[in-house]
Amino acid sequence: MCLILLALGVHARYPFVLAANRDEFHRRPAAGAQRWNDAPDVLGGRDLEQGGTWLALARRGALGAVTNYRDPAHRLAAPRSRGHLVSDFVRNGASAREHLTEVVSRGGEYDGFNLLLADTTGVWYGSNRGTIVRQLDRGIHGLSNHLLDTPWPKVRKAKATMTEALEADGPALEAALLALLADDACAPDEELPSTGVTLEWERRLSPIFIRAENYGTRASTLVLIDRDGRARLFERSIDPAGGPPVDRAHELELERPIALMA
Repeated sequence: MCLILLALGVHARYPFVLAANRDEFHRRPAAGAQRWNDAPDVLGGRDLEQGGTWLALARRGALGAVTNYRDPAHRLAAPRSRGHLVSDFVRNGASAREHLTEVVSRGGEYDGFNLLLADTTGVWYGSNRGTIVRQLDRGIHGLSNHLLDTPWPKVRKAKATMTEALEADGPALEAALLALLADDACAPDEELPSTGVTLEWERRLSPIFIRAENYGTRASTLVLIDRDGRARLFERSIDPAGGPPVDRAHELELERPIALMA
């Protein structure tokens, strides 16, 4: 994932709303959102290269999502796959805070990551480029390839647009969130961050929805959870070759509610 938006306790019907884009190299194989054969209580996509995932939801009432932290000057020679930070959590039964604290403590095994985890203990954030594991407050949060709520142009724009989208409900809400995630407008040069890549790549990576020759947005995902613990996961997979997108929708009754849903 390279952009994750969270609305906690904001929408009247859905106290937990997530909208996210996964950006990845086109050549990296992946499976779309579905129930996992080796863990039927887990719903999400799969990275077919390393076996992890960028976002997954478990029936026990646990959700995880990860983004890379853009730091090209500090790349490991043989890092562990960041996708397992999510897949291990949704499968292992540990609490969000426990899992996050543990993986941040050994963060040197991974290239830069941001990790969002949610369960009955709350919604939590941590990064191996920061030392604080913290619980998120109610409100709208945005995460790209820097620390949580860093005001990159795409994060500021997406949070403002999400505020407007949350005035809708049902299919209109989903349509508004998908339109947000499909915004491919570049940010002005004077607003671009400096993250260690060339100016041309800063421009290419600045939109909410990225289009580049070998890299770009591969999937847009929505997760809506109502007050009774009914979760809806909608995924739109993007064909890098230009074919029609593939939409998948799943429903899941959570055994325990994610915190901040009251």
